[in-house]
Amino acid sequence: MEETKIVTPQIKGIMIALVMIILSIAGYYSGLGFTNWYNWVVNAVMVISLIIACIHFANQKEGFVTFGKVFMHGFVTTIVIIVIMLVYTVIAFKVLFPDMQEKIFEMQAEQLEKQDLDSDKMEQAMSMMKKFFWPFMILAIIFGNMIFGCIASLLGAAFAKKNKVNPLDQFPR
Repeated sequence: MEETKIVTPQIKGIMIALVMIILSIAGYYSGLGFTNWYNWVVNAVMVISLIIACIHFANQKEGFVTFGKVFMHGFVTTIVIIVIMLVYTVIAFKVLFPDMQEKIFEMQAEQLEKQDLDSDKMEQAMSMMKKFFWPFMILAIIFGNMIFGCIASLLGAAFAKKNKVNPLDQFPR
C-alpha cells in the first residue's frame, strides 16, 4: 500500500490566504471591497475552504483521526491565514493601496453625517478613528479571522469521517 503524503496546515493556510488576498485585491479594484456583503463573501470563502481542509485531512488519514486532531489541523491552518493576512494588510495599506485608508475615513465620515451628529462630535470621532486605526485593524483581523476559523474548524471536525479506533489496538502485543 502506498502511503499518501499529508498536506500540512501551513500549505493549506498559504493557499487559502492567497485566495483571500486575490479576492481582496479584486474587491479593491472593482469597488466592491468597501461593501459589507463582499467582505462576508471573502469570509465565507475562508470558512468553506477551512471545512474542506479539515475533511481533506481526515480523508488523507483514512478516517483514523479524532475530533481534536482534525480541529487542531483547522486551527493551525487558521493561524497561518491570520499571520499572512496581517502581513498583507500592512503591505496593502502602506505600499499597494496607500489611498485605501483615506477612502475608509471618507466612508466613515459619510456614515457619521447620516447619523446627524454635530460637527464637534464628528471631528472627535474622526480623530479617534485616525488615532486608533492600526490597533483596531490588527485586532479586527486577528479576532475576526480567529472566530470564523474556529467555527470552520469545529464544523470541519464534525463533518469529517472518523473511524472508531480501539486505543488498546495501538499498542504492540
